[in-house]
Amino acid sequence: MTEQLKLKKATYNLYTFFISKMIGSLGGSVYSFGLSMYILSLTGSSLSFATVIVLSFLPRIILSPVAGVLGDRLPRKWLVLGGQAGVILTISTLLLYTHEFGLSLPAIYITTFFNGIFLTFSSVSFSASIANMVDEARLQRAMSFNQLSYSISGIAGPILGGVLFGFVSMEMFLMIFIGAAIITLTLESTMNFTLYKKERTTTEESPKESMLESLKSGFRYVNKKPIIKAILWTALWLNLFFTAINVGGDFILLTILHLDPKLIGLTEAGAAVGVFVTSIYFASRSNVKFPLLIVKRSTFAMSVVVIAAALPLIIQFSTMMNFIYYFIIMLFFGSLGVITNTPIGVIMQTSIDEEYRGRVFGIIEMMATAAMPIGTLGFGILYDIIPAQYILLFSGTVLIAIVLILLRRSIIEMAHPELKAERVEVEAVPE
Repeated sequence: MTEQLKLKKATYNLYTFFISKMIGSLGGSVYSFGLSMYILSLTGSSLSFATVIVLSFLPRIILSPVAGVLGDRLPRKWLVLGGQAGVILTISTLLLYTHEFGLSLPAIYITTFFNGIFLTFSSVSFSASIANMVDEARLQRAMSFNQLSYSISGIAGPILGGVLFGFVSMEMFLMIFIGAAIITLTLESTMNFTLYKKERTTTEESPKESMLESLKSGFRYVNKKPIIKAILWTALWLNLFFTAINVGGDFILLTILHLDPKLIGLTEAGAAVGVFVTSIYFASRSNVKFPLLIVKRSTFAMSVVVIAAALPLIIQFSTMMNFIYYFIIMLFFGSLGVITNTPIGVIMQTSIDEEYRGRVFGIIEMMATAAMPIGTLGFGILYDIIPAQYILLFSGTVLIAIVLILLRRSIIEMAHPELKAERVEVEAVPE
């Protein structure tokens, strides 16, 4: 295949990837909104809603490493399409059940769990395939498109769901999700998942290696890669401590600062706006020169923003000032999240050997997902017994320490040797 033809196919992959992700995410967002409203209106119980969230997380925590191992053994396109087909089958079964017997809480629980299983295999395999679908020069754009698709669905999904809820039945929400999933499956089936696939760089793994041994070799691989390990642990601790904002945000605004729920909704929209604008910026520019240095600066800035979120709890502001202040805080969170995640995605796609990429992304998915329910439970308890400003100040301070330790100068210079060379040259210049 000529280089010109490969670039043409990569362009097709890039934009098909964006459209399929956006449609799939939008359908999922509308479905999730309708389902959450249905459960809360049916039961009036936050426990029932929390159970659905836990059941959606569990498969990702347990099965992500297994999905990664299979992604390194089997054609990833099969796993992606198989996962999407499983989602369609699961929701279609729920639709048929609802039509015959009516929607019930146990049916939702079972569907959520199986849906989580199929989505785990699909998402891990797709993440491990991005570097094989586009050329390295456009990896940053691909990662930005991924963020942009979630931003659009995050803004449009609840709006569309809110318009539909109360006017249409839950069966319509299920059909919207199924329709979006079918379109996503169709588009992904036309993509080339091996366009830029590299040959194996090692022969360490034997074809007869057991699943457990293959999983262990993935952990050993991460342990031998200081840069990947530093990013992995940084992401874990960030997901854990940034939950302080996710859990405490609405609690602070509603119960402590007594903001109107409509204003709270607008502050949350600030994050989506930040993601949207920053994703477009990254998609329109070339790859950043020193991605890990950018990650360090952006995560440090996010840690400072966590501390800054405590200010209205220490100094009294007016209601409108509180709204404006927290809108800006969420805007920064959204923007800095993209500035962090996009370069991390590029680093992971380019620095992980082809034969280990599935396992490493499976490990990342497992660790990142596990941190969220732990953080949610932990901070949910802490906010009931400790003043919110102390939690935010402590979390931000710990995050700053984590960034400075895990992304220390030696790790940055290991990732970007040219920075070390520049520093040595500067130090060598006589005064």
